Amino acid sequence: QRQLVESGGGLVQPGGSLRLSCAASGFTLDDYVVAWFRQVPGKEREGVSYISRSESSTRYAESVKGRFTIARDNAKNTVYLQMNSLKPEDTAVYYCAAGRGSWVFADHETEYDNWGQGTQVTVSS
Repeated sequence: QRQLVESGGGLVQPGGSLRLSCAASGFTLDDYVVAWFRQVPGKEREGVSYISRSESSTRYAESVKGRFTIARDNAKNTVYLQMNSLKPEDTAVYYCAAGRGSWVFADHETEYDNWGQGTQVTVSS
């Protein structure tokens, strides 16, 4: 059974950092495009960051460029999202997702058929 489990969320002050982890079981994550999405209650889920199968390509939403970094650890079958210089507007539930679709369409939610349960990130003083 394929499963994704996120961890690393929590409460952090503005300007602080968190590292989210997305651990896969039941399948090999480096065969998949992996993404992080986030959602605030009452708003649509938005894509935050994406990493290609080969690790040669990454993408970021404009709102997080220069602050967030996505990376893989294939030995641990895990993808990470390092979040620095956090802002209150980064507060959301963060989800990781994995799909075998085209990198061209990585920002389309429909490309992902494996989702984690989400982890809450709260940025507040």
